[in-house]
Amino acid sequence: MATTDVALQEALGQREPKRVVNNMSIQVATVNGSGSQSSNTVLLRSIFQMGVPVSGKNLFPSNIAGLPTWYTIRANKDGYIARKKEIDFVIAMNAETAQEDVMSLAPGAAVLYDEPLNLNKLRSDLIFYPVPYDKLVAPVCPEAKLRKLVKNMIYVGVAAQLLGVDMAEVEKALRKQFATKVKAANLNLAAVRAGFDYAVANLAKQDPYFIQRMDKNQGMIIIDGNSAAALGCMFAGVTVVTWYPITPSSSLVETLIDYMKEYRIGPDGKATFAIVQAEDELAAIGMVLGAGWAGARSMTATAGPGISLMAEFAGLAYYAEVPGVVWDIQRVGPSTGLPTRTSQGDILSTAVLSHGDTKNILLIPCSVAECFTMAQDAFNLAEQFQTLVFVMSDLDLGMNNWMSDPFEYPNEPINRGKVLTKEDLDRLGGFSRYKDVDGDGIGYRTLPGTQHPAAAYFTRGTGHNEKSGYSERPDDFEKNMERINKKFDTARSFVPRPELITNGKSKAKIGIIAYGTSHWAVLEARDQLRDEYDIETDYLRLKAYPFSREVHDFIAQHDTVYVVEQNRDAQMLSLIKLDIKPELVTRLRSIAHIHGLPLDARSVTDELTSMEGK
Repeated sequence: MATTDVALQEALGQREPKRVVNNMSIQVATVNGSGSQSSNTVLLRSIFQMGVPVSGKNLFPSNIAGLPTWYTIRANKDGYIARKKEIDFVIAMNAETAQEDVMSLAPGAAVLYDEPLNLNKLRSDLIFYPVPYDKLVAPVCPEAKLRKLVKNMIYVGVAAQLLGVDMAEVEKALRKQFATKVKAANLNLAAVRAGFDYAVANLAKQDPYFIQRMDKNQGMIIIDGNSAAALGCMFAGVTVVTWYPITPSSSLVETLIDYMKEYRIGPDGKATFAIVQAEDELAAIGMVLGAGWAGARSMTATAGPGISLMAEFAGLAYYAEVPGVVWDIQRVGPSTGLPTRTSQGDILSTAVLSHGDTKNILLIPCSVAECFTMAQDAFNLAEQFQTLVFVMSDLDLGMNNWMSDPFEYPNEPINRGKVLTKEDLDRLGGFSRYKDVDGDGIGYRTLPGTQHPAAAYFTRGTGHNEKSGYSERPDDFEKNMERINKKFDTARSFVPRPELITNGKSKAKIGIIAYGTSHWAVLEARDQLRDEYDIETDYLRLKAYPFSREVHDFIAQHDTVYVVEQNRDAQMLSLIKLDIKPELVTRLRSIAHIHGLPLDARSVTDELTSMEGK
């Protein structure tokens, strides 16, 4: 039975805790490889189906099995979906971490735990719900080897009963999870019901947390960023995909393979695409450039270590001006670092990837919807500017589940850039591959196989002149490099514009700049700053590099600008400093986090107020 003594209530500060409805953070502590991902997804989706805004964050080890893993579900009626720093309701299933999990909680939190762990003896200011999982799962699952997996569904049922989650929604979510496995669905549903019935008969509700129906998720979907990116790439017309598996990017290509097999098979039954698993990342990017040179829309997906290996080919793409798309699902480095933790640590290195003077176009999605749309932007920009375009996602966005409105069917035509056809060459008589004809820095190109004697040119990674002839003349090299730099400046007007969110009144003195998944913590932190400290802020979310004029103007219009990012060395701030007027540099301040956990609002609020002397 749950603890019910008066001392507990006094420690909580009240005899009858005030109800907290649709505002909680649930943490499930298990071990990797125990099958808890299905259980957690069912619980997450059940709450989502009740119309409550929700997000899920999976914190898992890099080892295949046996090490601690935590899954956090945040339900919030106001729509906040960043990770919440405080945990309100813990489901403790891992004996190795159970004591630490319990000791880290604030008074008043609830703990649902495996009865033999005796966690209720650790503290008197928490609410404990012991559950004999092994006794409950045995009659449900006769096969002993399956019990470890099925046992997790017991806590789904117990949590559903304690929190008020509709069992009809639980069953709906469970059957979706096991859509092709009816027998497994029935077995797991029996485990959920066993947990639910046990809670009804044995656990007296004492914590204040409840889930109640809302209508905020009408028509919305749940999807992870890598799946959204895969869809976006397919809709963008990708035909060649080369990759080498690496966490956390592997699922992007794996999902894309499934989509392409379903939707990109020709009437003759043959694939209209090529997906190749290369021997390493170096080979993968080389194939991307070969396909891009030949006229295919080509891409690869990787993470930081792969990006490092691609540096030399990135330089070739930049200087020879060959299109391609690279998805970087960022994780914590250096070296192997924390391969299953999230980061924004590749920003600076990728922006200048390769040797010599190189500048690369970066797109930075913050949501699954932008993973979908920026996939299309990336391919269009790559061909328009004849260069690599890097899409800088991260593990949090790529591998975790996010709510989203359904994606809109693309209505913009594919932009192949400045490609000359046979008819163009008949009219022109010829062309100079690396000549700036239009004043935008972008030359014209032809594709292999164009039936015209003037279509051929050399694609050179060595020094060359406007006509693509070999040259080591200083004036040719300088002219060529200045033209390519001009092309990069032209891109400022074509990359996605930043999103400006003001305080709705006059201009605030304090500005915040952030990007990617840091966006969600910043949105919530701005409300905390206003409500708790009477600090008004304006906010600019970056979507791309190079920076557009709005970034310069935003900094000029504010006394202090905090740049929020998830890396140690303030990498985006460094890029901004290189781009703005020197007299504006002193206005910039860094709020940087490197722990590998998805950024939470409270950390941003605490650091900003500390720097403001509050």
